[in-house]
Amino acid sequence: MIDETVEEIKEMQTHSSSTVAVKAARALEDLLDREHETVEEYVRALERNSNVLRRANPSHASLATTQRAIVRMVESADAESVAAAKERTQEAIDDVVEQVVTAKRRAADNAVSLFEDGMTFMTHDYSSTVLEAVEQAVADGCYLEAYVLEARPRYLGRKTARVLGEMDQVDVHLAIDSAAGHFLPECDRVFTGMDCIVDETLYNRVGTYPLVATADHADVPVTTVGSSAKIVDEGFRFENDFRSVSEVIREPAEGFAVENPAYDATPTDLLDVVVTDEGTWEN
Repeated sequence: MIDETVEEIKEMQTHSSSTVAVKAARALEDLLDREHETVEEYVRALERNSNVLRRANPSHASLATTQRAIVRMVESADAESVAAAKERTQEAIDDVVEQVVTAKRRAADNAVSLFEDGMTFMTHDYSSTVLEAVEQAVADGCYLEAYVLEARPRYLGRKTARVLGEMDQVDVHLAIDSAAGHFLPECDRVFTGMDCIVDETLYNRVGTYPLVATADHADVPVTTVGSSAKIVDEGFRFENDFRSVSEVIREPAEGFAVENPAYDATPTDLLDVVVTDEGTWEN
């Protein structure tokens, strides 16, 4: 299960960073069925496998923080037996998963008030937290219009458009990323998720920076929604992921280089509102 989860994270088969954190945490349960002679051997195996999971995508702050939390909780328990260490591991995994799920729900709850009946919004990529907030707003009676950008080259925005398209009270338009400036004047607000915020910089799916910069020029407020665990000040260094060139061009690239970064960096002073499970702050 651990190896399968590592490959899934590397291939970005799971798009939401909170879902990645939960899957990676649950993957460690695989160790509970393995034989270990001593507590020290078990803890070393836990540390090793946790590190492999973290390295599957170094850009995910929530993945790194949740994995470190699980290992730290097991190490600090100073278990006297392998069975006790495994029991503490299961408790740590359950605690971390509950924290991730609860934080995501609370962040969505805090964002709901920013959706107003009849408003038009734009969103980019795929954020399960933003989608949960939209779903709650619709349940509260809001009728919304949404412009969804594709998030090329992996087209994760198409998944967002399909999810929103299933909501009866949301009128959905799917557009290419470079059309953001064309449709922004029709929008009341932009909503994005967050991979992480580090040192006053939002790291999110590539295409976020030009969208936010254009929205700032067009005087359309931008709201970023995510768990507070994704806002880190120390102990984490963002590492971009450069994807396969085949996602950009299928034929051989002769005489030119192909660049395919997964994320870009947006200064947080371009964001109007950041919403987390701990509350809301405005620029």
